[in-house]
Amino acid sequence: MCRALAYLGQPVLLDNLLYRPDSALVKQSYMPKMLDMLNLAGFGLKAWDRHSSDPEKPYSYASTTLPVFDRNLKALAEKIRPSCVLAHVRGVAYSTDVEISLQNVHPFQFPGARLALAHNGDLADFARMKPLLARAIAPAIGNAIRGTTDSEWIYALILSELGDAGAAAGADELVRAVDRALKTIRRARAGLGIATSSSVNLFMTTGESLAAVRYCFDFGCYRTEDPARVHEANLAFLSLWYTSGSEYGSHDGEWRMTGGADAADSIMIASEPLTRDTTTWLEVPEYSMICADTRGGRPSVAVHYLD
Repeated sequence: MCRALAYLGQPVLLDNLLYRPDSALVKQSYMPKMLDMLNLAGFGLKAWDRHSSDPEKPYSYASTTLPVFDRNLKALAEKIRPSCVLAHVRGVAYSTDVEISLQNVHPFQFPGARLALAHNGDLADFARMKPLLARAIAPAIGNAIRGTTDSEWIYALILSELGDAGAAAGADELVRAVDRALKTIRRARAGLGIATSSSVNLFMTTGESLAAVRYCFDFGCYRTEDPARVHEANLAFLSLWYTSGSEYGSHDGEWRMTGGADAADSIMIASEPLTRDTTTWLEVPEYSMICADTRGGRPSVAVHYLD
């Protein structure tokens, strides 16, 4: 499995998300608090700076090395203050069958697309599903797939359901696209008789808005008499949390979001809280999608429930 975070709001030093907090994202690659697996298969990020040249185009960074040893990433994190961030540490099954490559590092953002996506989860029997899923992917979008992950295919399914992948989709349109993509996957699973639980926690952003999904297909429907068919990461719902406020940083030696939701102008969504003080974090409900943007200077947050 993986760990991910998405941030939107006042410009924040990348170092304050990736390295410095008690449970910063880079630390979650080797010491996650809410996952029993390590995340050793790469790191990637997209970061939007409204004061940079071509602000709709994010900074992009991807590496298959461990981020804790990545001096280039650390140097970058100490200099950049983006207003929107999507970052991901990749975790995979411990197997020689797994492909570790730059093409498989999240977040995914196809050329010309505004939406970027990172995934925490695993689609059981994905290889068998590909011919059925391919029917729902627009040819031009399918041609952009470069890697071997189920995550990139989920991204392609969602893009194919958007009216214009090059435009910044609103919350309602994105909810509909995600819902249709999940139904496409469910039909493929049903057609192939796949009943193994499969987590699909998604993190999405256009640089101006955020959305995240906490979802698991057919939780608890795996064959318990055959332990080999049970993925250890699917024994429980994968965690997903968010916090909002007016200032995120170190306050009196404690990392936290301050100001409260009523005065919020920033929001962070993460696989698990980045801070030791978790009192300002709320858990995203299972089978739901949280959407946030900063129209009017403050984040507007809404939770949509999914079938």
